[in-house]
Amino acid sequence: MKLFLFLAMIAGVAAIIVASGNFNQPAPTEASTETAESTRNALDRVTAGKPVRKTLKLYTSQPARIEAFEEAPLHSKLSGYVEQVLVDIGDAVQKGQVLIKLSIPEMLDDVKQKEALLAQATAEVQQAEAAVRAAKAAVDTARARVLQAEAGTGRAAGELDRSKAEYERMKELAAKSAVTQKLVDETLNQYRAAEAARDEAAATVQTARAALNEAEANVYKAQADQMAAEARERVSQADLSRAKTLLAYTEIKAPFDGVVTRRGVDTGHYVHPANDGTKALMTVLRTDKVRVFVDVPEMEAAFVDGGDTPDPAIVRVQSLGGREYQATVTRHSMSLDVSNRSLRTEIDIPNEDGVLRPGMYATASILLEQRDDVLTLPASAIVREGRDTYCCCVVAGKIDRKPVTLGLRAGDDVEIVSGLDADQLVVLARGASLQQGQPVEIITADQ
Repeated sequence: MKLFLFLAMIAGVAAIIVASGNFNQPAPTEASTETAESTRNALDRVTAGKPVRKTLKLYTSQPARIEAFEEAPLHSKLSGYVEQVLVDIGDAVQKGQVLIKLSIPEMLDDVKQKEALLAQATAEVQQAEAAVRAAKAAVDTARARVLQAEAGTGRAAGELDRSKAEYERMKELAAKSAVTQKLVDETLNQYRAAEAARDEAAATVQTARAALNEAEANVYKAQADQMAAEARERVSQADLSRAKTLLAYTEIKAPFDGVVTRRGVDTGHYVHPANDGTKALMTVLRTDKVRVFVDVPEMEAAFVDGGDTPDPAIVRVQSLGGREYQATVTRHSMSLDVSNRSLRTEIDIPNEDGVLRPGMYATASILLEQRDDVLTLPASAIVREGRDTYCCCVVAGKIDRKPVTLGLRAGDDVEIVSGLDADQLVVLARGASLQQGQPVEIITADQ
């Protein structure tokens, strides 16, 4: 019974406390109701401005390294001993200057042998030329003998005709008993002698012609011998030239004007012909001009131009106190490096004063693209939805979404190619949170 009374008292006290709380809460007033209504009807305040016409410049700034314009590791083509080392590291050299001399005595002997063989071949040529001249002279003599024999044939033929006529006349006179038979027989003998003389003259002509043919054949043979001698002379000349060329390799020369940067040989060393594992005897760099290597990222590689319309570039060298060099892109590799997806780009810089040293680090800023007098907006004003891009214009106090076509982006500015006029007001930020037709209040940037 006491427990029941105690619980009843607790319940009554709780009811009094609740009732007193409700009585202390103030009733809604007319002012608070109006404030809530104005909050629900308040306009969204936005910052807006017109597109700006300006020149956009797209730069890429990348780490770079400076290398020599040309680098030549020098090796020996022959086996031999180093006789002299004429330069050392840091020495300036000129193209064709002898840097290292090798000692190969057997090659000197080989050159002397080739010179003797050439002299012998030259003498044989001269002998063959004399033989040709002699053979041609023999041809001239043979032709004269042919003419002489042909002339004798004419005389023999004339004598034969005269003897024949005389014999015929004597026979007629003998038939008339005007002359004796003995005289006729003598005339016949003269006629037969004339025939023999004619035959002898014809044989002499044939002999002379045969001798002419032989002489002409000897000319051809002598000319062939001369050609063979001249060929042997050319072979000897080629052998001598090759021997002298090999001997010239005993002097290792500078391939261009430059500086010796490495030396790996001393006097008395035995050197071998170069192969894949052979250490260079000396290294020469060309430094009157240097190459600056820049790796341009894939996203910017398409903008890099060299050749006839090169991109301007500024090369800053940190170790020279930030010294700047104005230059242009000279060339690029066309294809991307698969290891880092970048485009190898080269910038050539004159270095007559020798301040730029191979191996230095630098920073290269390349002007990839420039658009003059184009309509631009800040990137924050652009809204993207999938592949579509638009901006929020303010027309009569309300939002009007306008699709736009974008061009070059440089820093925080974006080129507007189409879809927007220069006098339209565009929301410069938070465009993605605004809806089509939504009323807004325009504020300035400092509000």
